[in-house]
Amino acid sequence: MNRRHVYLDHTATTPVHPDVVVAMHQVLETAFGNPSSIHTFGREAKQYLEDARIKVANLIGAQPEEIVFTSGGTEADNLAILGVAYAYQRQGNHIITSSIEHHAVLDTCEVLSQNGFEVTFLPVDKDGIVDPDDVRKAVRKETILITVMHANNEIGTVEPIEEIAGIARENGVIFHTDAVQTAGHIPVDVEQLGVDLLSLSAHKFYGPKGVGALYVRKGIRLVPVLHGGGQERNRRAGTENIPGIVGLGKAAEIAARELGSQRVSIQKLRDRLIKGIQERVPEVKLNGHPEKRLPQNVHFSFAGVDGSSLLTSLDLQGIAASAGSACSSGALHPSHVLLAIGLPMELASASLRLTLGRANTEEDIEYCLEVLPEIVAKLRSRPAV
Repeated sequence: MNRRHVYLDHTATTPVHPDVVVAMHQVLETAFGNPSSIHTFGREAKQYLEDARIKVANLIGAQPEEIVFTSGGTEADNLAILGVAYAYQRQGNHIITSSIEHHAVLDTCEVLSQNGFEVTFLPVDKDGIVDPDDVRKAVRKETILITVMHANNEIGTVEPIEEIAGIARENGVIFHTDAVQTAGHIPVDVEQLGVDLLSLSAHKFYGPKGVGALYVRKGIRLVPVLHGGGQERNRRAGTENIPGIVGLGKAAEIAARELGSQRVSIQKLRDRLIKGIQERVPEVKLNGHPEKRLPQNVHFSFAGVDGSSLLTSLDLQGIAASAGSACSSGALHPSHVLLAIGLPMELASASLRLTLGRANTEEDIEYCLEVLPEIVAKLRSRPAV
């Protein structure tokens, strides 16, 4: 077996698209002006900024003026949750979220819970689905915000966002969704979804790291998280990262153009990988909803296998994967997502996330299906410590 180098960790981050690199390089060389300046150099930078805003808006069916550029998905989540909480705290102090959110949401809600707000953390079923009826029952007169992710970053389950957004709208509650894992990968339309705020991040769909955006529906008030300037219509202070924003805009343009074809080809590889693992490796459990899942996501638990040893063994064979969220990959405790869907501790600690991207091939999948069963068998044959 010839050793290959196979990248199967696209949910953690994606390689930057070559066209994005070209667009950013051009800006770095020629458009160094501050977009807030009124001279020629500033106006040129401002044009790049607004062109990118249009491209991001087009990707999610929004209006350009509803796009706020941020440093990434984490800041976008923080701005949405903190910004709404403090803007509407006179109307109520109750927030609803799910137990499987990204820590950018969970930790922000936890901060609010220590500062006079009440937070309800909703459970999920065995596939990671939030029950809209649970959302409806949790709403009360003090509820000002519901925040539920569009799709889970670990197990890939896609949530019933339209239905939850409808419940929020019926009750006059603002609704935010973290779409960091879906924007650029599956159709995302803010009008169809019915959301008031939506977070996205460039590096999740072949753009650069360190830049993202928050969609803010017209009429929604936000208290800024960053202070010190009037940029982004007074919603996010600080000189805009023009090269990064141009990269985000270019990535959004490419994603909008290639969304359909990329989704179909990647999903075929995903299904082949899932089927192959289930056929070749005994005692495995597919985590996440079998159908309502991201086209790029494969997540299994392997009974009797240590997750960290599995990752190390795969890496030695040239396969890059992860156990779950890259943001908590250094954590020694099992994923909160896997525990929330009811996995026992030993299975939660024996998990593997394989996430595909545009450059993966059938040969990559076959190589993984050759290597993985051998590694699992070897790890299971080790005497217990």
